[in-house]
Amino acid sequence: MEQEAEQAQNQPREGDKTGRTWGTFCHLGALSLYIGVPFGNILVPLVIWLLKKDELPLVNEHGKQSLNFQLSFTIYVILAVFAYFILLMTAFLVAGGPTPRALLIIIPFLFAFFIVSHLVLTIAAAIKAGEGTAYRYPLSIRFFK
Repeated sequence: MEQEAEQAQNQPREGDKTGRTWGTFCHLGALSLYIGVPFGNILVPLVIWLLKKDELPLVNEHGKQSLNFQLSFTIYVILAVFAYFILLMTAFLVAGGPTPRALLIIIPFLFAFFIVSHLVLTIAAAIKAGEGTAYRYPLSIRFFK
């Protein structure tokens, strides 16, 4: 009898399951960027968060974390591209000729780093949301608190 009561307490309630599912979608929806949805990494979590934040507390928390990271990630990518082009133009103007090959080789590695880190962190957050635990992305600017 006690075992059954203990197992019932450990089982997630229906609202918790729904919250965990939508919290997971907040993170995984950001991957829509890779199937061609422009700014899908921001728009999909934003729509889910706006629709479900008031009824499911877990979605409110995971939605804010996802949005904070996706906005931060987008800013970091834009800054990296901008810095790369500034560096490229400076090298071209200072050298007065063809751009050094090292600078041309950097960009694929830079984008590979961004893509791999984005995938790994987003999937890790989705797994945590599925478990019902909180997750805070590293290097994420807190736009939503």
